[in-house]
Amino acid sequence: MSRRRAARAGRARPGRRVTAPSILPGRNRRTAEAIGGTLGIAVAAELMPQDKLRMVGELKAKGEVVAQVGDGINDAPALAAADVGIAMGGGTDVALETADAAVLHARVGDVAALIALSEQTMGNIRQNITIALGLKAVFLVTTVAGITGLWPAILADTGATVLVTLNALRLLAFNPRG
Repeated sequence: MSRRRAARAGRARPGRRVTAPSILPGRNRRTAEAIGGTLGIAVAAELMPQDKLRMVGELKAKGEVVAQVGDGINDAPALAAADVGIAMGGGTDVALETADAAVLHARVGDVAALIALSEQTMGNIRQNITIALGLKAVFLVTTVAGITGLWPAILADTGATVLVTLNALRLLAFNPRG
C-alpha cells in the first residue's frame, strides 16, 4: 500500500473511538517511522512479542479498550491479550486463529470498515431486542388484561421473530463507504 493510500485510510475514521493509535512493528523501523509520520501516529519499532504484549497490558491497566491489528506470529500474544484482536488477511495461521476478527485483504481501510460494520451490527441488535421485548410486553399486558387472547399473543411472538429477522437482513446491504 502506498503511503498516500495508507494516510487516506488512517484518516477515514478520525479518532472518534481511537484515542492513541500507534504502530508496533517487530522490524523495519524506517518504514514504520515513514508511515507513522505520514499518519501522525506514534511508532515503537523493533519490538519483540513480549514488548507488544507488555504495551497492550499497560494500556489495559490504564482502563483503555485496546484493539490490536496484526498479521504475524509475533503479533499473536498481543492479539490474544487485546480487547479486540484483528488479523490482517495473508497473515500467519497463528495470527488468524488468535484474533477475534479477520480482515481478508491486507488493506488498512478495511479495519475502519470492520469497525463501522460492528457498530451497525450492535445498533441492529439493540433494535431487535427493543422490538422483541416491546411486542412481548404489549401482548403480555393485553393478554393479562383480557383484551387479547393467548393465540394472538403467540402469533405476535412469531411475528416478532419474523420482524427481527427481516431487520437483521438489512445488514446484508451494508456499505462501508456510506
